[in-house]
Amino acid sequence: MELAGELGIPFTTGILIGIGETRRERVESLLAIRQLHQRYGHIQEVIVQNFRAKADTPMAETPDAAPDELMWTTAVARLILGERVNIQVPPNLSENYERYIAAGINDWGGVSPLTIDYVNPEAPWPQLPELERRTREAGYELRPRLPVYPEYFANGSQWPLPPPLKEKLLRLTDESGYVKGGIQRYVHRN
Repeated sequence: MELAGELGIPFTTGILIGIGETRRERVESLLAIRQLHQRYGHIQEVIVQNFRAKADTPMAETPDAAPDELMWTTAVARLILGERVNIQVPPNLSENYERYIAAGINDWGGVSPLTIDYVNPEAPWPQLPELERRTREAGYELRPRLPVYPEYFANGSQWPLPPPLKEKLLRLTDESGYVKGGIQRYVHRN
């Protein structure tokens, strides 16, 4: 992560909760991420993901992370990381995923009607109309984005992306830096 910051590469990272860590350890991890972001400004997204047990693994008998722990950790992540870092909770790993919007997320991640979640193939993505409905009912809208967030290339951003990459990103996006059509996945306040 530090090397990515030194090289000026927008970086996505995250924490997995429910694997035996304490709340204190989660906070320490989030503080370390914040420190790197304050130094380099390159942490574009932090994924807060809940552990879900999988058959035929050493932790197959471990209970899944509790929804309230995911809610707590998401809210703490928003408080620690502030408004400039995007926070994601995967919607396919929770039943009432829209509740995490109130905890501070602003991204659903790589939700796709075309591909599975390769890390959690047993947990299908929500259908986009349902995701859109729940997001809208929470007072937000879905917006399509690229893997590089708009703040790293759009609206006159001075982030040091290679010029050919920045030019391609700008061709694919509107004036706000969101994809001109495509897969919707970004939560944006109305």
